[in-house]
Amino acid sequence: MVGRLADVVDMDDDERRFLESQVRRHRAPRSLSDRCRMILLCAEGHESKEVARQMSVHEHTVGKWRRRFVRDRIEGLTDEYRPGRPRTVSDDQVAAVIERTLHSKPKDATHWSIRSMASETGLSHTTIRRIRCPAGEWHIH
Repeated sequence: MVGRLADVVDMDDDERRFLESQVRRHRAPRSLSDRCRMILLCAEGHESKEVARQMSVHEHTVGKWRRRFVRDRIEGLTDEYRPGRPRTVSDDQVAAVIERTLHSKPKDATHWSIRSMASETGLSHTTIRRIRCPAGEWHIH
């Protein structure tokens, strides 16, 4: 059984210089440095399997970065945007909690606790805690 043919990695002198500089840079993120090293090895004619063995990564990882470099050049070696979980609390809600904290007091208390504010606003106590700084002060964006 024959696997899929790997994309041929060709590059110009500017691309090679950039990749080599990223491999040598001490402050380059390790992930970028590793990707640059993979592409340089691929450009030397090494198979993905051999590059993976040398770098102690999975062959599919080398294939992914090889394909992205061939398709998108150097820009393909950066991480793609990952949006993550959408926000559930708006800036207006955060501002309202801060405003209420600064300008009002709960009934029968001298200050707002996390749980009393959560109860008053309908937000969870963990959300109220995230709005507060670790020192117990209110975090204003």
